[in-house]
Amino acid sequence: MKIWSSEHVFGHPWDTVIKAAMRKYPNPMNPCVVGVDVLNRSLDNQGRLHSHRLLSTEWGLPSIVKAILGTSRTLTYIEEHSVVDPVEKKMELCSTNITLTNLVSVDERLVYTPHPENPEKTVLTQEAIITVKGISLSSYLESLMANTISSNARKGRDALEWVISKLNTELEELKSTREGMKPAMAAASTEK
Repeated sequence: MKIWSSEHVFGHPWDTVIKAAMRKYPNPMNPCVVGVDVLNRSLDNQGRLHSHRLLSTEWGLPSIVKAILGTSRTLTYIEEHSVVDPVEKKMELCSTNITLTNLVSVDERLVYTPHPENPEKTVLTQEAIITVKGISLSSYLESLMANTISSNARKGRDALEWVISKLNTELEELKSTREGMKPAMAAASTEK
């Protein structure tokens, strides 16, 4: 078993980061995520949003890893559960692979909270527990997978920044469109 963890501070308020996290896929930084299906989404009696999603991913496993694992399968599925609590300002996301579980399990947990000293920033804590089963080189493979998770985490943070930028651009375009429409609407109302 190998445990990987990380902490990152985003220079954006919590609500902005959460909106981006909910729209993270698809993105050009994580092309391995080829599909996202929402299986269930609901609000509980405390106003928390619960989401259950299925992610389809294409693991780009090196040939040697495929040979060691004894599989050529690279399309895998990940089950993801998240809870967004707007009152506590906390989002917790847990995911686990549901493919190749007889060979490997990756359990990941992400928690987004406002920065304790600066509400204009958001802290992401991330942890993954990697377990390779029944293989003599399991420690080596777990380390290799931890490195891949670390790389993918960086790509995921870049993806969130990309989504935030995209959302900000869309907002500015909407504001510009609205401003451009004001003179036409004023002219139309004076013609009546």
